[in-house]
Amino acid sequence: MRLWSVHPRYLDRQGLTACWREGLLAQAVLVGATRGYTRHPQLERFRATAAPVRTIGAYLTGVHVEASARGYTFDLGRVREPGADVPTMLVTDGQLRHEWAHLVAKLQRRSPQLLDRWSAVQLPDPHPSFRVVAGPVAAWERGPAAGPRASSR
Repeated sequence: MRLWSVHPRYLDRQGLTACWREGLLAQAVLVGATRGYTRHPQLERFRATAAPVRTIGAYLTGVHVEASARGYTFDLGRVREPGADVPTMLVTDGQLRHEWAHLVAKLQRRSPQLLDRWSAVQLPDPHPSFRVVAGPVAAWERGPAAGPRASSR
């Protein structure tokens, strides 16, 4: 599961549809509608909010807005609590840089033309659900390329 902190505009078709699908899975986990993925680390930041279901709804709404702008027909009716009236989550610039490197590697393989469009980007804009603050890669991030992490203490 990858719930991107980067703005959905940077995602290629495959990335955008996967983000939608995985966001819906995250929503199912947060409302208790599935037994799988309940301990997925990407969900920590949504669970840490006062209203996790509203927060994932706002996240999915941001993905839906981008999909609609591209002419895709993602069904907003599948979102339990759509809308953007939720407090913004924080994301560190270190996390954005980490995700950007991860996305660039994917775009090099799948969508080099789209990568050319974003070649000047150093620090990508965040998804509308996030506000950027200085800091390292998030403590919940997994994988060998995650680099220095924020303390989870």
